[in-house]
Amino acid sequence: MRGKKAVRRPIVPDPKFGNASVAKLVNYILKDGKKTLAQSIVYDALAMVSEKTKQDPVAILDLALKNVMPSMEVKSKRVGGANYQIPLPVRGERRIMLAFRWMIDAARSKSGRSMASRLADELAAAANNEGEAVRKKMDVQKMAEANRAFAHFAR
Repeated sequence: MRGKKAVRRPIVPDPKFGNASVAKLVNYILKDGKKTLAQSIVYDALAMVSEKTKQDPVAILDLALKNVMPSMEVKSKRVGGANYQIPLPVRGERRIMLAFRWMIDAARSKSGRSMASRLADELAAAANNEGEAVRKKMDVQKMAEANRAFAHFAR
């Protein structure tokens, strides 16, 4: 491996809420470098969530994240001519990334309304432990549980 390992830059908290996880969500929504559009989508979605649930939107976002983050996932490994799905624990940064990705993908897969309202619905559903993103997490966890017999290959 050449050179140095890239240093991880700290995430600057977003201007409205002063929260790093909101800034991360804005960065994951971002397309083609249009950050103001991504910010308006996220802020509108958080406003809709707070209107709907009558609670702090950042607390709802944190609860939704906690409900969607997976603890185990499977990884393919070739052992003696056969591919095995090996269950592995998910690292912290990857857990957050997967949770955001699944919530955004679930919101993007729906159609008919604005992205802000779809994202708001997905955040509210995830906070209540339901919705597509939570279902995706359950599927990943179930797959890891089903392949627990191959855990001894994880070295």
